[in-house]
This record gives sequence, C-alpha cells and structure tokens, in this order.
Amino acid sequence: MRITNGFVVDQSVDRVWEFFGDIPQVAACLPGAELTNQVGPDAFTGTVQIRMGPVKLEFDGEAQVTDRDDDDKTIVVDASGADKKGRGQAALLLNAGLTPAASGTKVDVALDLQLSGAAAQYGRGMVSDVTAVLLGDFATNMSNRLDAISRGLDPDQVQAVKPASGFVIALRAARMALARVFRRFFLPYRPQLS
Repeated sequence: MRITNGFVVDQSVDRVWEFFGDIPQVAACLPGAELTNQVGPDAFTGTVQIRMGPVKLEFDGEAQVTDRDDDDKTIVVDASGADKKGRGQAALLLNAGLTPAASGTKVDVALDLQLSGAAAQYGRGMVSDVTAVLLGDFATNMSNRLDAISRGLDPDQVQAVKPASGFVIALRAARMALARVFRRFFLPYRPQLS
C-alpha cells in the first residue's frame, strides 16, 4: 500500500537536512518508536508500538538508510519488523524529500507499506488515516526539537507529543474518514451560486 503525505517545518532546508542526518533524533520524533541499537553506519534495531483501535501492535525490527542524496535532499529508509506476539509483520520503504517552502521547508513523504496479520485486517483508508495522524505528531515533535536546537537547548528535554492511545488515534482517523466521505458525497451537489 502506497501512502503519501507531507508537512512544512519552520526551519531552513539545510537545517532540516542536517537533522535528518541524525537518525536517533529523527526516530525520537515518531510516537511509539524507540531505537535500541546501532548495528552499522546507517543501520539500527528498535521497537515500534502502534495502536489501531483496540489492537496494540508492538514490532521488533530493523531499519537501514539505503540512500541519502545530499544534493537533492532525499533519503530512503528500508525497515521491517515482526509483532512480538507473532500476530503479523510489517515492511516499510520510506522516501522523504525536502524542498524550500514559503515558511520554511516542505517535507514530502512516500511510504510503501506492507502489512500482514492483525494490522492487515484494517482497510487502506484506516491505515492511511492512522499514518496521517502519526505523521502529524511526528511533524510537531520534529518542529519542537528543531526549535530547541536553534535556541541552544537540549532537544531531549523538549516535551514531545505523547503517543496517542488507540482510542484517540481511532477517533482522529474516523474524523478524517468522515470528512473524506462528506467531501465525496456532499460537496459535488453543492448548489452553484450565480
């Protein structure tokens, strides 16, 4: 399943790119993710916890930066993991690119996500919406950390957005799904004003 999303960070492209060079810093921005070991120059092991509705998934896995282009400001990360209780597996190929924006830097993200087991029971829309919620939290955490760094503060002391509970993620994802349905069915029938 391919999911694309993006967000804007109020920092320069060079500063955001430098931040993306510090993978532990980047991982600290993703709610539920924790790096446990660096096993190579750009290879890491870790855990990811995700709640989708009543299901809590906890993956042990590894991630590797497979491509980093300093000129184009793009990065590719290949990650995979298995649920600790044996309920499924996930594989992710992430492509991220940075471009200048009027108010800082636009971060475009494309995910090729493959799920099996418990997580695969959810439809594409629900997984996309949950991913959008997590990316929104990631963007907020990243902005807070970059702001702390620019002010000379320790980014590890910055209050991160708390990982959302399964209920909160489901609620936020459901709201996104309802908005999508509303746009699809009701906006095309809006009367035209002359």
